[in-house]
Amino acid sequence: MEKLSQTNGVTLLAEGKEEGQGYLGVPHVFQSTSEFFFTDETLEEEVFGPSTLTVSVKDKQDLVKVIGKLKGHLTITVHGTDEDLKNYADVISSLEQKAGRLIINGYPTGVEVCHAMVHGGPFPATTDSRTTSVGTMAITRFARPVCYQNFPGHLLPDELKDGNPLKIWRLVDGNLTKE
Repeated sequence: MEKLSQTNGVTLLAEGKEEGQGYLGVPHVFQSTSEFFFTDETLEEEVFGPSTLTVSVKDKQDLVKVIGKLKGHLTITVHGTDEDLKNYADVISSLEQKAGRLIINGYPTGVEVCHAMVHGGPFPATTDSRTTSVGTMAITRFARPVCYQNFPGHLLPDELKDGNPLKIWRLVDGNLTKE
């Protein structure tokens, strides 16, 4: 927040009140223009916590150029009327390449652990956009596949042994089974 507050071309529009809890983030809303966005790479950096940087653009072409300069982010929020969303559908579609989660007329509040949740995105928001840090597939971030070819049963991990000694769900020949 301090860095953005001191950046040329950035204006602090609003700041929340600190409630005495040193570990809670204080919300900030900053504003800049596309002119400054194009000249200062620090404005491209994602800021974690309750902060927003709005970038004013001159027209649709200017907006497309700003989006083209964006790096990977966890979330991108778009606010607009139904007519705006129809008129800018192509622009909104291009945002899919820039973030792991797109929000229309809402706010990227906390994440939910559910099948549809993605909390990742293109680099640098994450180093591997095929996985997520929350949701039901989050464990794949920490899994490294290993193939055990031609191993005798006694050398296999229990999870892979014939007879399924752990009685866990497994995928065997493409079928989910506890057998």
